[in-house]
Amino acid sequence: MIVKGTKGGRTLRLNLMISYGGREEILRSVKVLAERVDQGGLAVDDIDEEALRQTLLTGNMPDPDLLIRTSGEYRISNFMLWQIAYAELHITPVLWPDFPREHLFEAVLDYQRRDRRLGLIGTS
Repeated sequence: MIVKGTKGGRTLRLNLMISYGGREEILRSVKVLAERVDQGGLAVDDIDEEALRQTLLTGNMPDPDLLIRTSGEYRISNFMLWQIAYAELHITPVLWPDFPREHLFEAVLDYQRRDRRLGLIGTS
């Protein structure tokens, strides 16, 4: 599935989220939507997941499929709280500055072995 979906792809996207907070981002998005309602440009009934997603800093990007958590910590640390709802997590003890290509390959191979259910219960 991944191979078919990325066939012909020629680019790799790396997003660095510096001085970023997921809660702050969601709060900012809610305020943007509230302002649009207040100004008459948006009806409350038109606010849905997609409307909120589009106001996020990453609104023009697809949600991540894989989140690599360096430093061995088993927490997401307020990172992309909305976007990683269905992302697979790969935890590695290696710190980010020391993260080598081999560990990236290991994370991708680990991801390929996963049974992605995207929130569904049981196996696909």
